[in-house]
Amino acid sequence: VPLAAEMRVQNRKVRSIRLSTHANSAELDSLATIASLVDRVVVYSYTRTLEGDGRLAIPTQIAAFVSRLASTGKLVFVAGGNPYQLKQVPQSSTYLVTYGRGEALERAAARAIFGAAPISGRVPVSLPGFFARGDGLSRGTPAPTAPVIPSARIDALRDSLHAILDRAVADGAFPGAYVAVGTVDGVLAEYGAGQLDVADSTRPSARTIWDLASLTKVIGTTSAMLQLVGQQKVVLDSPVVRYLPEWTANGAHAITVRQLMTHSAGLPAWRPLYKEAASADEALKQLFATGPDTIPGKRFLYSDLGFMLLGKLVERVSGEPLARFDSAHVFAPLGMSDTRYLPPADWKSRIAPTEQDPWRQRKLRGEVHDENAAMIGGVSGHAGLFSSGRDLARFARMYLKGGMLDGQRVFDANTVATFTHAQDTTISRRALGWETPTGGNSAGHRLSAAAFGHTGFTGTSLWMDPQQGVFVLLLTNRVNPTRTNLKIGRVRTSVADAAIAALGLSAGPAASPGNR
Repeated sequence: VPLAAEMRVQNRKVRSIRLSTHANSAELDSLATIASLVDRVVVYSYTRTLEGDGRLAIPTQIAAFVSRLASTGKLVFVAGGNPYQLKQVPQSSTYLVTYGRGEALERAAARAIFGAAPISGRVPVSLPGFFARGDGLSRGTPAPTAPVIPSARIDALRDSLHAILDRAVADGAFPGAYVAVGTVDGVLAEYGAGQLDVADSTRPSARTIWDLASLTKVIGTTSAMLQLVGQQKVVLDSPVVRYLPEWTANGAHAITVRQLMTHSAGLPAWRPLYKEAASADEALKQLFATGPDTIPGKRFLYSDLGFMLLGKLVERVSGEPLARFDSAHVFAPLGMSDTRYLPPADWKSRIAPTEQDPWRQRKLRGEVHDENAAMIGGVSGHAGLFSSGRDLARFARMYLKGGMLDGQRVFDANTVATFTHAQDTTISRRALGWETPTGGNSAGHRLSAAAFGHTGFTGTSLWMDPQQGVFVLLLTNRVNPTRTNLKIGRVRTSVADAAIAALGLSAGPAASPGNR
């Protein structure tokens, strides 16, 4: 291949592989493993230039594989022939267009990549989502704009939210709740229903603090991972043990970071470390001794253990405790002053109490509800965060703006796109950390296929829909006084569906059944 030959001339150690358009999943997995071990991956793809509006040209399974490479941050994608190929690899941060094929163009591309020749010229066609410059091609992301919603529809939204939450409180779904629906510009409608506790008649508000439970996985741990992947400090398809060598359990060496983040690592869903261990150190030793009970990559099973490991991975790679990393690099830049692990004592009056806990023999208020998180000190990759509606609305707006809020960039936009799309739909519809709509989960039936979100065991949920430009936030303490109360499910879907219906936005396509 002339491209590879020229790279060798430029004194780079190169391995050249020709990829068949009919490659099967085993071949692609093998190539992904090779790619995880090198410094840079250059994909040269030639397809015939097509007439018209840029019909897609790369076979679906190959495009998915190249996008997988792009998520590592190592990909340079060279489009020969049809420049519309770029639309199939939106996650790549580096593109080169030759707009033709032949040995001369391939050699010129290699010299340009390694700085031995200048990049010049303009692509003589329009590429939506990109802009051409004299010194090459850059990907442009249009500034997201809030949907224009008439005031009558906002009034209808407010009425719907009031009715749903008041009915849920009367039905005993939870003592109290706070809901907010908004856009990139801010909150459109919010409502606090019920009261914090049977012994505290305070009505919830935007500044009430809630135990987020598993929303910690996405607000805390996934945020940290998104930054580390965006900075190329973590490679998604690398073995977890590359970063966390103390994980010595049988089978651990075969599990990748991506598999942990999509709950496809083959790990058990849970184990009662708080009962099995007598101390935090012992609990962590048992965590590191827990390996997969099925072949990684073959099954979706939601696992708290996987995110406990990811929390430790963040600490090992960053050199900072998870709580400090999240505070310094995510919450402080976003002005999320109500968000932290281990809330201080002077927050207690603002915190919604959770369960009358049979293990600790007291009603919890300001202590993490999750027992395993409590056992290891209250800070974990799967649970432990507390936050308010005010803060989480800011967080959602930042995601809808592609990683930026109020001029402060928190996440790389391309990495956000990678993290919020379903990764392997043959197993589930999980994105990286996030859920996507399935038609049967808390997203309801009206969010678009581009939406992503998550729930928390204590009764929390957050969904964002960049296609429709809205977020839906619901915070409750449904485990008060007991976790056996399961009425939250229908409230979540009712809120999501009512929000989109009231605003008059187009309903999302029905998603195929997948993970629940």
